[in-house]
Amino acid sequence: MTTSTAIPAKAASNDASPLSDMLLPVVRSPMLDREEELFAYELVFYRQGAGTDADTTLAGSILSGITDGAITRLVRGNRAFMRLPRQLLLEQTDILAHVPRLGVIVHPIHVRDAAVLQRLQQLALRNCPLLLDLGDADPDASDSFGALEPLLRLARYVRIDAKALDDETLAERCKRLYERGLSVIAGNVDDHITYGRCKSLPFQAIQGRYLLVPQQIEVPVLTPNRLSLLRLMGALQESSAGPVELGEIIRDDAVLSYKLLGCVNSAYFSLPRQLKSIQQAAIFFGVARMRNWIHTMSLSSMDDRPPELLRTALIRAHMCEKLAHGMPAEQQEMAFMAGLLSLLDTLLCAPMEFVLSHLPLAPEIRDALVEDRGPFAPLLSQIYAWEAGELQAAQMQPQNIRKMAGAYYAATQWADQVYSFAEQRTS
Repeated sequence: MTTSTAIPAKAASNDASPLSDMLLPVVRSPMLDREEELFAYELVFYRQGAGTDADTTLAGSILSGITDGAITRLVRGNRAFMRLPRQLLLEQTDILAHVPRLGVIVHPIHVRDAAVLQRLQQLALRNCPLLLDLGDADPDASDSFGALEPLLRLARYVRIDAKALDDETLAERCKRLYERGLSVIAGNVDDHITYGRCKSLPFQAIQGRYLLVPQQIEVPVLTPNRLSLLRLMGALQESSAGPVELGEIIRDDAVLSYKLLGCVNSAYFSLPRQLKSIQQAAIFFGVARMRNWIHTMSLSSMDDRPPELLRTALIRAHMCEKLAHGMPAEQQEMAFMAGLLSLLDTLLCAPMEFVLSHLPLAPEIRDALVEDRGPFAPLLSQIYAWEAGELQAAQMQPQNIRKMAGAYYAATQWADQVYSFAEQRTS
């Protein structure tokens, strides 16, 4: 991260990793189980342009990402599913045998493609996880599952479109697939009403934008723990806080101090010496950077919220700061905060304006979060569009897509590193 304080070159080398680490336009979309833990990621690749050249470029990029391990690092070695271009599916799927937790998403249309169907049969024999994406298609009930039966016999997982189906159809379809011994995934769960419908059914996992949407609560209440969190964040906003003051602010929180020092001393940052106190860390990294990391670690320690929601807040923070390069150093620091706090209403289960009434923030950050205006609003809009795959709506040029791809990959690596320390238990 860039701040107004000079950073030793070795310490900055990892954190300021080049945006060209991975230029494949991809976002990871989590599927969460009933306990809201990660079940798998879907890797959504963005196709740039049209025609066979775009297909060839995408296929080559995916193959390269699998071969050099970038995709495995992106998903932290977890189970992941992705759609493969037909060319890649027919010619290069042998590589999947070396990445056993990487699966293929199968479209119903593949049942009519003899060559692809044969390749899918070979993949199934090699225990490659296959996910049949039914969408809202109706598998013909008159003859078991009708024309899709060849694909259902190969698949371990099936995804159906929860948003497109009424309550009765959703329940009936989920039950029929579950009774076949398939793991059923609810897709397109974009609101909490749909999520509530799915929670009562035997779905293996649920996927959709609901995770990032705040719940509608008539009378918001902040628990003592969340009020304490906001008080800590408010104290950190004091402009007069220096290295000594930062140490005093979190002095009584031994767990937070332990996790924070463990993170900054980790191999990720390759420090020349071990930092033994928050004051030392603030002097070494700079007060602005250290203040951001305390905010980060505090939010990441919320153990009553889905881990993937917390990771998304961290990813947004890092991306927002990277995209703010070219702005004054002070605004880059504020950009980080704008990204980090963009999910504060969802994290605290309360409206954004209500939450921010308890937290003193720079007007530029508040304007971006509440009124969608100011210098950071366009940065957040780009990130939202990237997450949702709406690159055309955001009118992104190819060079901007490459920049976003690099920023997103660097942000996921940083967020996963930070969160791995935040979720540690000291007992």
